[in-house]
Amino acid sequence: MKENATKRNKEERRYLWLSQHCAEVECLGGAQMFGGGGKRKGRSKKWKEILRFPHISQCTEQGNSIERDYVSICEKQPIGRLLFRLYCETRPKLQRCIQLLDAMEDYEVTPDEKRKSRGDQILKTFLSKQSPQRVDIAEVFADQCRENLELSPCKEIFINCRKTVHDYLSAAPYLDYQNSMYFDRFLQWKMLERQPITKDTFRQYRVLGKGGFGEVCACQVRATGKMYACKKLEKKRIKKRKGESMALNEKQILEKVNSRFVVSLAYAYETKDALCLVLTIMNGGDLKFHTYNMGTPGFEKDRVQFYAAQICCGLEHLHREFIVYRDLKPENILLDDNGHIRISDLGLAIKVPDGELIRGRVGTVGYMAPEVINNEKYGMSPDWWGLGCLVYEMTAGRSPFRARKERVKREEVERRVQEEEEEYNDKFTEDTKAICRILLTKDPKQRLGCLADAAADVKAHSFFKNINFKRLEAGIVEPPFVPDPRAVYCKDVLDIEQFSTVKGVNLDQTDNDFYSKFTTGSVSIPWQNEMIETECFRDLNVFGPQGTRPPDLDWNQPPEPPRRSLLDRIFRRHQPEVSISHCRVQSSSVNSVDSMSNSAP
Repeated sequence: MKENATKRNKEERRYLWLSQHCAEVECLGGAQMFGGGGKRKGRSKKWKEILRFPHISQCTEQGNSIERDYVSICEKQPIGRLLFRLYCETRPKLQRCIQLLDAMEDYEVTPDEKRKSRGDQILKTFLSKQSPQRVDIAEVFADQCRENLELSPCKEIFINCRKTVHDYLSAAPYLDYQNSMYFDRFLQWKMLERQPITKDTFRQYRVLGKGGFGEVCACQVRATGKMYACKKLEKKRIKKRKGESMALNEKQILEKVNSRFVVSLAYAYETKDALCLVLTIMNGGDLKFHTYNMGTPGFEKDRVQFYAAQICCGLEHLHREFIVYRDLKPENILLDDNGHIRISDLGLAIKVPDGELIRGRVGTVGYMAPEVINNEKYGMSPDWWGLGCLVYEMTAGRSPFRARKERVKREEVERRVQEEEEEYNDKFTEDTKAICRILLTKDPKQRLGCLADAAADVKAHSFFKNINFKRLEAGIVEPPFVPDPRAVYCKDVLDIEQFSTVKGVNLDQTDNDFYSKFTTGSVSIPWQNEMIETECFRDLNVFGPQGTRPPDLDWNQPPEPPRRSLLDRIFRRHQPEVSISHCRVQSSSVNSVDSMSNSAP
């Protein structure tokens, strides 16, 4: 009886929470609260004022301090790339170079069966002497590319051609670009990017979950309307648990990695009580939830392949930066609105010095590799073991060395990892079984991914034969499952444990020195992507008629005075008169006092 009443009360509370949650979503324009909806929804009424360009004369320091590297400015930075292309469009020869680069990029993500015809079209349009669109600096590669295309239309045919075009663009054209209004506009965008970030930059919404040092909530950038997840690290909790180096390490690694398969850091700022990491919001739940709470445990093979391929790409991008992740498990793999995944929670990730190995017994029981359990030195090998664990679990609906909800001691699980072979049932196809076995090889020297070709070896395995990795990395492969935008793929807020108050911890100047390393504001590439995705770039990046400089880019025009609020203007209109009368009163008072002093006996 009591049990039924408790259950009924919990269901009533859950219903109330869901009702409030749905009302919150509706209030924000439906799916927009969690990243959907129109591009311009959610912007503050003052968004143009927040993103108002400084006058170009105020960007001199930015222009002097910026690293003028072609690859960084014209290829890696999204706004820099767009502005350089706008500049190139004003010169026919440079425009043809950009068109050739786009065509070669498109060729690389073309399906295998169509690649030959796409390559022929590039040769005919850009590398033929008879074509009005030919790019003469690349003509030297025409015969070689044509011959290779006939033999095997592989993705790498135009690599030398692309390098030559970039070498050309990075010389005289890039120097000329730096004297153009397009580069000056880039400096204006960089000044906006450097604006101070505070809690007032965002609207704060409901709690999504909790991390090791505090809660995670949904937030929205006021200027653009873009949704993020804000991971709040409570300052006193960090200090009590001596977590400063761990928190800073995660922040610096997130800042360094730019991958569509790893959660991105967009902003880092502080409040009075917390350090805040503003991250990609992932509304589709985690792989643990989907594996065990959406019907029969486990997935069909196409979903296992898709998620494993995206995880493989994420690991490759981390390893390229010499970062080993060390905590691969289903709950750390998150789905977005469209069904794509990202690796999250990089608290245990660490940078491995080039050519060296590290030691560290960290991770999650049941997912740690044998070399980690044995406290041996390792490089990237634990991550490929972790991928094997995930492929196995997504297929079998249980982890390889412990049954679902099995009560077993840590020592026993570690013994199984070191000594026992995993068992395979009829859910495993031959190539699924093969990749699990070679990823779950006890000896890291024999493990797939740990040899010279690293991630390339994993991608080449027959298990991934249906995956076009170029298209996958370009984000143009359709996911096999798309989350329902009306569903909540996580615990409700009633099930999220509350933190206890931290007592007896005082913050001092040493802590402030640490916070200054942490709170660095906007992260360049995610911030620029946000401006483009929300169409703020398109709406603000306007020039004068016939390609002339607008007033804010005109060096000969003084900057406009800052705009004042209505109350400020009203107050200032009456201020001089009040001041004068006030001075007269003061003067009169002083004279009266002087007279009294002089007449005193």
